[in-house]
Amino acid sequence: MKRFHVHVAVDDLKQSIGFYSVLFAAEPSVIKTDYAKWMLDDPRVNFAISTRGRQPGLDHLGIQAESGDELKDIYARLHKAGGNIVEQGQTSCCYAKSEKSWIDDPAGISWETFHTTGESIDYGDGSGERVARVAHEKPCCAPAPKVAEACGCQA
Repeated sequence: MKRFHVHVAVDDLKQSIGFYSVLFAAEPSVIKTDYAKWMLDDPRVNFAISTRGRQPGLDHLGIQAESGDELKDIYARLHKAGGNIVEQGQTSCCYAKSEKSWIDDPAGISWETFHTTGESIDYGDGSGERVARVAHEKPCCAPAPKVAEACGCQA
């Protein structure tokens, strides 16, 4: 069974975790310094937030497949829907290893279709998303300058 995916860029991760934990009546299943994710069954959604977006708000939507066969079915529907499909393939992003593709809907909202194949110990450097989505000019996993500022690192 597929799962709806929503990724929201936030300014204050701790405050947002508090808000969404109350809203969903559940704690996140994954918490990192720059990212949190809830794998909810009611409603059935993979809801993620991070400080990695270019600006706060909706970063992208998606459909998460639970098997390779399910992903093939989703890919077939993408081709029928029309538009520019960017097939990224195997990648590491958002603390997970996945196979994914991207498409923009008629309103310009980016949709990610993916099957998670494992965990990753880091968020990923975003290079795969930046290359795959260069036409859309909306990198999924590119570190925002505020990340470097927040940790006191030099950019």
